Amino acid sequence: MLDLVGYTPDQPLYQQRILEPSFGDGVFLLAILRRLLAAARRAGVSELAGAIRAVELHSETFEATHRAVVALLQQEGFSRHLADQWLIQGDYLLCSLEGPFHYVVGNPPYVRMETVPPTLLAEYRKRYATMYDRADLYIPFIERSLSLLAEGGALGFICADRWVKNRYGAPLRQYVADNFHLKIFLDMAHMPAFRSKVAAYPAIVVISREAPGPTRVVRPASLEPGQLTRLAEVLRASTLPEGSGVRVAQVTRGAAPWLFLAPEQRALLERLERSFPSLEEAGCRVGIGVATGADQAFIGDFEALEVEPDRKLPLVTTQDIGSGEVRWGGKGLINPFSETGDLVDLRCYPRLRAYLEARREVIASRHYAQRFPAQWYRTIDRIVPSLARTPKLLIPDIKGRPHVVFEPGRLYPHHNLYHITSESWDLRALQAVLLSAVAHLFVAAYSTQMRGGYLRFQAQYLRRIRIPPWASVPQNIRQALLEAAQKRDVSACNQAAFRLYGLSEEESAVLERLYAST
Repeated sequence: MLDLVGYTPDQPLYQQRILEPSFGDGVFLLAILRRLLAAARRAGVSELAGAIRAVELHSETFEATHRAVVALLQQEGFSRHLADQWLIQGDYLLCSLEGPFHYVVGNPPYVRMETVPPTLLAEYRKRYATMYDRADLYIPFIERSLSLLAEGGALGFICADRWVKNRYGAPLRQYVADNFHLKIFLDMAHMPAFRSKVAAYPAIVVISREAPGPTRVVRPASLEPGQLTRLAEVLRASTLPEGSGVRVAQVTRGAAPWLFLAPEQRALLERLERSFPSLEEAGCRVGIGVATGADQAFIGDFEALEVEPDRKLPLVTTQDIGSGEVRWGGKGLINPFSETGDLVDLRCYPRLRAYLEARREVIASRHYAQRFPAQWYRTIDRIVPSLARTPKLLIPDIKGRPHVVFEPGRLYPHHNLYHITSESWDLRALQAVLLSAVAHLFVAAYSTQMRGGYLRFQAQYLRRIRIPPWASVPQNIRQALLEAAQKRDVSACNQAAFRLYGLSEEESAVLERLYAST
């Protein structure tokens, strides 16, 4: 990463400034220091007070790394007092820092907003325009770091890749597109990039304060140091060597999610987006199943749930649709809501009341129940009983390819299932479209990718799919879609969908290659 941003010992690093925003145990900081001292020694320079600024919040970590920096300085014959000038113990998002910096490098913290005290979160939101929706703290870390870059300076971060596509990343994507050049994007989501196992899916981004331009995109084949060194040389070369495996693409698009598709895939996607309405514009509704916050209390064997018959609903889960058809496993969902959407009065339902009271400790301990004690027995998501009676398509969250199952209107979906309903489109025909490589193109373009090549079939990505209005679909194509879905013949779904969208032979081949590669 230091190579990628140009912080190399052959440069006059003693004349430049580098910032490490969250130095932790000093993995980046000590590597930076070794390069700086090597460059300074060759030039006979000892005045290095302005060369580094590094920040760490946690005092014990700060002290341990401070000692390591002092030890390295003394070992190399430099003043130990440089450590006091370089290192800052405090909150990077609040502390005073005098810029600009030629380089900013590091691994910003991945901290969910729910864990940040409300008053502190409010201060962050006031200071940083990119703190939007449910943004994690690495978002304002990137914003502040970019704001501190000198003209021509470069930022290199390894951090979660969710912001490049998700809703909460939109303001930061806009900020980058308007003011900077996304030079390099290394997809590390499929690799163990960190010393310890982490839940985040990382990417390395290099962003410079320069005029916007195309991005060099690559997925490293190996974490072997020699190969990464050679890859860094390739990525920084003025001209990419033939067979480098690096793609060049125009990735940034204002606030829109970044697309890393091959040029022919992107061209097809953009043509479809220009030509057809979105799924919901075409009369379909996308939703997600119920999250209860306490499944052990609200979900059980349907027949064994000791409540009034109208206070439970048959529940469909991801396990019930693995075969491609619904095979109900007998689970039931406690429903504390009336048809109008209000919580029922427990005095009117003595069996429901007894059931919930017996599990009150678990149910009332949830965060929502503590905030609203009078509504302690509601599920996190409101239950709409009519949804169980509505025919729907069910789609699991995480899959390598589209997995779309028709449910005729007898079961209520669990929270790991997304559902699509429509009063205009025939759901069986729509199932064929969603099973096709066309739908896969949209989800592959906009979804964040999981390890193993799996995609997230979440509502925000499903809504990106474009389809023609049902009224405009010719009868012969309707019939082809229906027959393909009933047989669950993906090849037939593809052929019918290609005709539906009027794809050329070349465009059809593009989709077939994409589908086959995943």
